Amino acid sequence: MAKINLLPWREAYRKEKKEQFLAVIGGVVLMSGLIAYLWISSVESSIENQQARNHLLDTEIAALEKQVKEIANLKKVRDDLLARIKIIQDLQGTRPLIVRYFDDFARSIPDGVFITTMSKQGATVSIEGVAESYNRVATFMRNLDTSDWFAGANLTSVIAAPSEGEQAQSFKITVSTSVPSEAESPDAKNEKTQPSQAKKAGSK
Repeated sequence: MAKINLLPWREAYRKEKKEQFLAVIGGVVLMSGLIAYLWISSVESSIENQQARNHLLDTEIAALEKQVKEIANLKKVRDDLLARIKIIQDLQGTRPLIVRYFDDFARSIPDGVFITTMSKQGATVSIEGVAESYNRVATFMRNLDTSDWFAGANLTSVIAAPSEGEQAQSFKITVSTSVPSEAESPDAKNEKTQPSQAKKAGSK
């Protein structure tokens, strides 16, 4: 029986398998490196895109904050202008009333009464003066009470003033202002007539 030596064939087979194994390992390593490179590139691209979006958002937010500040400043300017307009309208609306107040006040001062100080806070008028006698002060208060433009005259202080005369009196009076219905502004009359007209329309 002839003997066959298989050692060279086995050695070649092992060498072939080893080369195939190394080739597979190299392919796997190369593929893994390529996949890792693509993944890292994708992540870096996503990060750059997100940073660009963040930068754009920061820019837009800054622009919006600037616009909000400008709007707030414009609202403040508008409120200031509206307040000034209201003051001017109030002054224009009360100008005729002020004239009537002073005119009626001058008519209410009897002879022998001299006004030294007059101030107004809200609807209350504070009056200081000197009268030749207490009766003059009483007459002055009655004139204010009977006036259509003043009401509730109150004597807060009366002191003898001999330096001004034998029976002279230094006095302080407070009185409230009032507005007769016929002297109301057209706007106030319209506000009163409109509800009544609405009621009549509702009854119909």
